[in-house]
Amino acid sequence: MGEMEWSDLPKELLPMIGKSLETRVDVLRFRSVCSSWRSSIPLFHANSPRFPLKFPHPSPSSSPSTYLCQRTLYRLQPLNPSTAISSSSSSNQGCLIKVEESNPGELSLFDPLSNSRIRSSRTLNPKTLNLLNCRIVELTKACALSFFCPDGCRSEAGRNHESTTKAITGVDKVVMFPNSPWTSADECAIFVLFLDGKLGFAKYGDEQLTPVSVWSPEFDDIIVYKGQFYVVDRLGIVSWIDCSSLKLVQYSPPLCGLGEQKHLVESGGALYVLDRYFDGERRIQLDNNFSVRVHNCPKTVGFQVYRLDEEWGQWIREKSLGDKAFALCDDCSFSVSTRELFGFKGNRIYFLASEEIYVFNLEDRSIKELVRPADAFAQFWAYTNLA
Repeated sequence: MGEMEWSDLPKELLPMIGKSLETRVDVLRFRSVCSSWRSSIPLFHANSPRFPLKFPHPSPSSSPSTYLCQRTLYRLQPLNPSTAISSSSSSNQGCLIKVEESNPGELSLFDPLSNSRIRSSRTLNPKTLNLLNCRIVELTKACALSFFCPDGCRSEAGRNHESTTKAITGVDKVVMFPNSPWTSADECAIFVLFLDGKLGFAKYGDEQLTPVSVWSPEFDDIIVYKGQFYVVDRLGIVSWIDCSSLKLVQYSPPLCGLGEQKHLVESGGALYVLDRYFDGERRIQLDNNFSVRVHNCPKTVGFQVYRLDEEWGQWIREKSLGDKAFALCDDCSFSVSTRELFGFKGNRIYFLASEEIYVFNLEDRSIKELVRPADAFAQFWAYTNLA
């Protein structure tokens, strides 16, 4: 069979191809090919989620409205190979950025590791992004429950919220699924992981969270992996959750690590657990209003990395990550290839502690505070938004 031009594809195949795309960026790319491709699929599902979404507060007695906000982590790379962010960077290296869309077409930018908001300047305008000057790849999404919407955003009821986002005390992490351009809001469900290791569940439209009562109520992390919710408990046992019954099905054997906290990370299609060691015991207790009553934050002193061999059902200790780096943020965890990024080094774990960013080196097991050039992203942004 000879080669066929993209423009000669049968028109009935275009909707099938378009609706197999999982990210909004890919949908935009598909629709930008030509007019026939653009008309073959809509920009998004007619009833797709419009963030922020209203969800129930963890405490049934709480009156403030609660919203689910979503940020998307992107990798931006210059299209011009002769342009570099700095004299020491490779010509094809890019940067990471978290983007939150409040009103349609209005973007707020956040640091990918610290989640601090990046304010506007003469060279950095978060309301504009010229996709013609850069290659953009969506890496992951992060969600958070907040009392109010971000500045200037509009709720489902049409009211503008001028207050800043205020995270809910006691909530450790929130994950949502399904989450694609073809998702209907009525299909969306979230799991809320609390600081004391308990889980809550809600579907869009529910008036309150449903506690997930299981034999082991203390969980350290939750992730969406291969289209399913997975959790890891304090013993390092990974289980997947049946959303219809809220029952857990054990997916892995216990992890023989002796760390005090487990983190889940997906990398290259494989599931990893990062076993985190502290110099003391973690103690967290929540009252009925989800306020932290006892909160001891010992210092991080190291990590061990384990990969789940799903075929043999066993944990493999990884002594090196090669050119990969793992990042543990307060709203999501992710893996990146450092060959494509400026400011990241391979075989490292980047993590937050006491609102500062630290780097753990797997080779010499050292921990250092991260020092980054203050103007690196501003330089990249100025290049990618040139007219």
